[in-house]
Amino acid sequence: MEKFVNQRLSKRCCSSDDAKTTSPRKRVKLLEDERMKGVEEEEDEALAEFSHPVPWQKIEAEGLDCDYALLFSKEEADRLFQQLEEEVVYATGEEAKVHVFGKLHNIPRKQATYGDASLNYTYSGVTRSACPWTPTLESIRDAVTKATGQTFNFVLVNRYKDGQDHMGEHRDDEKELDPLCPIASVSLGAARDFIFRHRDARGKQSQPRRQIEPVRLELAHGSLLLMNPPTNAFWYHGLPVRKKVLVPRINLTFRRIAQDGKK
Repeated sequence: MEKFVNQRLSKRCCSSDDAKTTSPRKRVKLLEDERMKGVEEEEDEALAEFSHPVPWQKIEAEGLDCDYALLFSKEEADRLFQQLEEEVVYATGEEAKVHVFGKLHNIPRKQATYGDASLNYTYSGVTRSACPWTPTLESIRDAVTKATGQTFNFVLVNRYKDGQDHMGEHRDDEKELDPLCPIASVSLGAARDFIFRHRDARGKQSQPRRQIEPVRLELAHGSLLLMNPPTNAFWYHGLPVRKKVLVPRINLTFRRIAQDGKK
């Protein structure tokens, strides 16, 4: 994750009379100061663009590359959660089901899809069309873009009413997704543990292909997890049942979907 550092440089000021009598060596120094002033102004512009830089924590393993940060304060996260509760309309009926081993099953959580016009996303054997962005989803998307420098045109919204709602292990590797773009996961509400498992370490517990330890995280209220390539090529992730969790959680996974073959 690129960091923007604003380094203040000391400068000397002189009058026009001083400049006329300045030696060649000093004139070179003044020109250098002017050049560094221009560099500093460019850095200030970069900081203005990324006006709320966040401290990132790097999470790495074999084929896994993630960045984690607290993007929103508790007050901001509380407000965003309540706004989403009022704005988001979740799927019902057949749209609230997925295909598993050829059969339709109810999704063990509420789900909705939003994004740019005419976008569709197919996963777990079903295709979802993007509803128009709500004001709060747009605001969160823009905050994620400002923090990461990445642009997103689609978001999958998952609402977990409590710890009984969960998400099975899977990879976000659908063909519609831009393979060079990370997936940005924003969590609001109850803190839940999130587990990565390498594809070669899955299967029967007695005979895994390789002994690779899972990676476990706790996704806090107001946090942002950036899953960078090639993470989803090698690692499954899931949100297990936690019966002691009694309050809801909303998770937003921002993605970039190819449009007309363009990333």
